[in-house]
This record gives sequence, structure tokens and C-alpha cells, in this order.
Amino acid sequence: MRHTAKSLAPTDGIRDYMAAQEKKSLLRFLTCGSVDDGKSTLIGRLLSDTKQIFEDQLAALERDSRKHGTTGDDIDFALLVDGLEAEREQGITIDVAYRFFATPKRKFIVADTPGHEQYTRNMATGASTADLAIVLIDARQGVLRQTRRHSIIASLLGIRHIVLAVNKIDLVDFDKAAFDRITEDYLEFSRSLGFQTIVPIPMSARYGDNVTGRSQKMEWYAGPTLIEHLETVSVEDAAAELPFRFPVQYVNRPNLDFRGFAGTIASGSVAQGDEIVVAKSGKSSRVKRIVAQGGDLKQAVAGQAITLVLDDEVEVSRGNMLVSPAARPQVADQFAANIVWFDEHALLPGRSYILRTETDQTSATVTDLKYRINVNDFAHEAAKSLEMNEVGICNLSTRAPIAFDPFAENRDTGAFILIDRISNATVGAGMILHSLRRAENIHWQSLDVGKRVRADMKNQRPAVFWFTGLSGSGKSTIANLFEKKLFATGRHTYILDGDNVRHGLNRDLGFTDADRVENIRRVAEVARLMADAGLVVIVSFISPFSAERRMARELMADGEFIEVFVDTPFEECARRDPKGLYARALNGEIKNFTGVDSPYEAPENPEIHLETLGKSAEEMVEALEHWLNERDIAEDQYDNGGGI
Repeated sequence: MRHTAKSLAPTDGIRDYMAAQEKKSLLRFLTCGSVDDGKSTLIGRLLSDTKQIFEDQLAALERDSRKHGTTGDDIDFALLVDGLEAEREQGITIDVAYRFFATPKRKFIVADTPGHEQYTRNMATGASTADLAIVLIDARQGVLRQTRRHSIIASLLGIRHIVLAVNKIDLVDFDKAAFDRITEDYLEFSRSLGFQTIVPIPMSARYGDNVTGRSQKMEWYAGPTLIEHLETVSVEDAAAELPFRFPVQYVNRPNLDFRGFAGTIASGSVAQGDEIVVAKSGKSSRVKRIVAQGGDLKQAVAGQAITLVLDDEVEVSRGNMLVSPAARPQVADQFAANIVWFDEHALLPGRSYILRTETDQTSATVTDLKYRINVNDFAHEAAKSLEMNEVGICNLSTRAPIAFDPFAENRDTGAFILIDRISNATVGAGMILHSLRRAENIHWQSLDVGKRVRADMKNQRPAVFWFTGLSGSGKSTIANLFEKKLFATGRHTYILDGDNVRHGLNRDLGFTDADRVENIRRVAEVARLMADAGLVVIVSFISPFSAERRMARELMADGEFIEVFVDTPFEECARRDPKGLYARALNGEIKNFTGVDSPYEAPENPEIHLETLGKSAEEMVEALEHWLNERDIAEDQYDNGGGI
């Protein structure tokens, strides 16, 4: 049969329907709370009652309910969103599940987030894009620790609207007193969290009471049903009213005649002819073209993906921002931030992480953990580290300045994540509070005498020989003999020894993991200054953590850092026990002793690997000299590329 163009065209009814759908507002929300409070069941109920489930899906759900369900003969709506096999087997949510549904009045995207503490990072992921949070509470349990933690994270991530869903009200015989008690407890707890609205609703997600339809079993409740509130709550997107922010994601240059900057507008709007400023450099230009998928635009607003072509050939690269000249973001390398820590390994001040914003990336260090927030009473507690799922206020320092707005003013340009340099895992999420005044007062001073001049005068190449190994491995002995050899040939040297430095520079530090990180950070900075003075620096420290050794390496110029692994087995070090420390540690008299109850992370690819078992210190120094001679090290390193 032949079809005409007219027969293929959509009918007026379809056009009207599609137009109506496009005009509907969109609400993004998440469900959160403690374990087994009914988050997945609630979302399943919403999907079912809003007719988002096809008949074949319903049949499959009935089969899965018999196999994996926890509701007896009833349909287990949680299985609609608990998609992972591990979730179905355990009856818990692990991953973040996103679902879409719509009513005649509004469209919705909901994130079902896990309640278990070890998956708090997934809850933060769901909250990062949400406008509203449904905090579920089991009517039998009341406000729990995880309820508080999720509420604090929701507040930190900019959520200002809360639905307090007191679920499983049927299991307390629809008792108004239980509902009132939980509501009072939560309102008292959340008083200082800055939420604009908190709407308590008693409900039974399993049976649908007060979810999409009003319950006949709670005549004492006169408030809205959940769906009524979700359809009417005002969470207008204010991004278009904020100052223009355009993080550059890609420099598009297909040929010599076109150079554009691609990205998505984070906030504000831009039009042809508008003046813009490059955030980091302060250079200004004007918008020549706004290129979009369907052609050039006169104007673009927040949320649109575009390519901007400018009048001038200003220098802009990925990680920078094009911004409004009348309201520029802050640009700094030191700032304060809220941090939610996700990793099982604690956040340690002084350790180097990778900080990543929407488009930018740089090395960062937590310079000061100001305090930890107690999730029960909001007390500010002194702490040297943040453990998994803890929240703290920190000062950070970045290797290079970043452009940002305070998170309270702009969620897109004020957020970042921290990434572990070794595992590449996301270990924390941060919300920037403000830049530090010290960052504005401190600038690099230009000096006429530099490293090259200092090294030329000494006729040597600056270098840092970083000796690492267990206590008793022979590091200090080998390092001392090595310096004598170098000194005898006229080299300008200095040894930084672990014990000696703790008598002065690091005398205030103990032996916790946090103190060990700070110990190495300080020594690495001193070694960098000494290398800048043209010296050959020999560092002899246990330096047990690979992250800090990498940090030290990155402080130095290429080729300056030479890692020397003094590899002596634990049993041999304990047998030698030159300071009597192993015996005391093994008897429990010394805590946090490396190799006993504190880990040593051996180097994987050191420049020099000294296996000491059965060999003398003199033989180890000969191996060092052989390593140097193999590389044809010459004295005048700047002219011929030689070494020390």
C-alpha cells in the first residue's frame, strides 16, 4: 500500500499532545533515608499509579515478586527500580536508579538512592542534580543516624525543599501520635539546615495511602498527598537569572577559518555582540557567533549546548570559563569548602589529590581540616582526618588557580570532586564556600638569581635522592656513605634524615597516618627549596605511603627526583632492630609502627632498587655509583643534559 505524505503526518491531536508535554515543567527529586525505609517501593508505587508500567512489565514484576519479593503475596514495587541482581537478592538498593514519569501537570525525574552507609557517595550523586528530596522515615524507627546524614548532605548540595515521608504508617496502626512525634523530632533536628520548605506526609508506599490518592484511614491528616505536593511545589530554575557562566569543554578548530569554544551554558544567557571575559586571564572580547546544532542563534540560555565564536583571538582552553564582565567568578588557588568523604581510606590533610570541577582539573591538597560536623547534633568537632561518610569543613590549596563561584550562589560552578591519585577512584565531593584572603595577599616574587645560576656556580645538577624503606632497612647508613662519596668528589650536598628532622622542623608531629603525611609534605617542600638552591639533596625517610612519594616527585623538575628503594625484608629489619623499636611494637608498646600495625606501601617502579639482604652498605653505595655511571652523568648538566 502506498502512503501519501498526508497520511504520514501527525494528527492535530498528536501535535497538541506533544506541545503540551513540551510546556510541562520538570521536577528532579530523589528519595533518601535509612536502610529499608521504603524508598524503592515508593518509586515503584508512583510509577504504577501514574500508569507508567506496561502489562508485560507488570506480569514480569509479579513473577519477580514471587522470586525475590519481600511482601508476601503482594506485588513488591521496589523491584521496579532495584535492577541489580545483588540488590534483588539482598532486598537493598546499591546503585542510583533514575526513573522518568509524568502526570497531566508535570514531568518528573526521580533518583532512587541507597540507604546503606557504604553507598553514601551514591546518595550524594543523586542529590547533586535534584531540586527536592523525599526523606523517608520508617514510622516504627523514627529519625535515625542515616536520616540525619542524608539530610545534611542534601542541605550541603543545595537542596532547599524536603518532603518528610513518614512511611509504613500502616505498621503503627496509622497512629497520629507516632507521626507527630517523628515530625517534631525531624523539624527540631533540621532547624539549622536552611531548608525553605519541609512538608511532612504520613503514608504507606506499599498500599498507596497518601501517595497518589488520599487515605481513608487517616482522616486526621489534612495535608496534600505526595503527588499533589510534587505537582505544585515551586522550584523554579533560577539558573537563567544568574550571571553568565560558560565552562569551556572543547576548543573546536576544524580548519584555519573557524575557532570556536564548545560547552554548555551553566548559568545566565548570552547574545550576539555581548562582551565576555576570560575568567582566568581577564582578557575581554565579544561574541561574534552562537553556533548550535540547528544553526546560528541570536541568543542562548542556561542548559543549552553551543559553540561560541569570538571577535578576537583570545587564549582560552578547556577548564577556563567565559563569563559576564559585570559579575566575574572568583579565581584563586586557596579556598574553603564543605567536603563529604566517600572512601574507606581517610582524608588526610597534606595528601595530594586530583581536584576536578565541571571542566577543570588540577592537583589539590587539604591544607587544614578545620572541623568535622557531627551528624547527630551539628557539633563542630576537632579532627585530624575524615573517615568514610563523614562531613567536614576544610581549606584547600590547588597547584593552579581555578575559576569558581561559591556553591551557595551557583551549584554548577561551585562544586568539585576529589580523586585518589593512585586508584583513580572518586573519594570525596566538595562544595566551595569562599576563597581565602591569604590567596589574595600572596603572590610570586620575581627573583634574578634562579636555580640554573645557582647550579652553574656549583658545577652540578640539582637532584633529590629519595631513600625509602622500613625502619632498620639501612637507609640512613647507606645515605650517609653515599653523601661522603659525593662530597669527596666536590659535590654540594645535604642530607635530610627522618630522625634528625623530627628534632626540629617536625618535632610537633606524632606517628598517626595524618602526621606521617604532614611529615613528608614538609620534608618534600624543604627538599624542593634545597634543589632550587642547586644542591644534591639526599632524603632518608620511611615515607610509607606511595601517594606522598608521588607528591614529592611532582614538586621537583623532570628528572630531579630519584626514588631509591632500600629493600630489606621485615624479618631482617626486626632481627636487626637497631633502636629496639620492633620489639616494643610487637609487644604492643608502640602504636602505628610501620610494618607492624601501620602499612608500608613499597615502590612499584623506583629508579634504583637496592636489595640489601646479605650485602654490605658499601656494596649498596657501589650499586648507586654504578647506576650513576651507566647514565654517563656529566658535570655541566645544562649544556649537555648530564646529571650531578
